[in-house]
Amino acid sequence: VQLQASGGGLVRAGGSLRLSCAASGTFFSIHSMGWYRQGAGKQRELVATITSAGGTTYADSVKGQFTISIDTATSRVYLQMNSLKSEDTAVYYCNLNYYPDYTHRPLLSLWGQGTLVTVSS
Repeated sequence: VQLQASGGGLVRAGGSLRLSCAASGTFFSIHSMGWYRQGAGKQRELVATITSAGGTTYADSVKGQFTISIDTATSRVYLQMNSLKSEDTAVYYCNLNYYPDYTHRPLLSLWGQGTLVTVSS
């Protein structure tokens, strides 16, 4: 199973970007997917997560600004980022929690390679 993230880039403050992450390979089902970010000199932090049923969680810092969505048919997760600020500059990592087979055991977790988002002021 692999994750491929895309959509990062350079954007001016106030602008928008949409990140996409696709899971490929053989697995039974998705439990949840999410986005995390790591700024320079900082620890990796949660941005948003979404379950296969559509339940979402957001970091307080991005509530009302970012929107996470999932397409379980294509095993993709998206992060719509609006009103970007310089403090949103970071490498954004996609995370997948999935079940490898019908027994739903174990629950496995996988990280993508990261995509850089740079917000210029």
